[in-house]
Amino acid sequence: MNNEEVAVKIAEHNKEIGSLKHRVGDLEEQTQTIQSLALSIDRLANNMERMAKEQEKQGERLKKLEDEPAERWNSAKKTAFTTIVSVVAGALATGLIMVLVQYI
Repeated sequence: MNNEEVAVKIAEHNKEIGSLKHRVGDLEEQTQTIQSLALSIDRLANNMERMAKEQEKQGERLKKLEDEPAERWNSAKKTAFTTIVSVVAGALATGLIMVLVQYI
């Protein structure tokens, strides 16, 4: 190889090195973007997990609120039934005592 051929080869190599530097720069930028995107996705996943837990807690609280009127109604029914049974039992006891007193 003579000096001219060496100079041409060096020029070609320099041109290719410049192109490779440009491509590496682009790849570094893409890597940065991908890393930023991965971090954003991680934060999004964490937020979604927290939101799911909060939604579960809210569901439990809502269930309690929905069940409260039913519990009150059941309590009122029990109280009414107990009152009616007590009145009937008291009336029967009073009647029985009155009948027994008349025969004594």
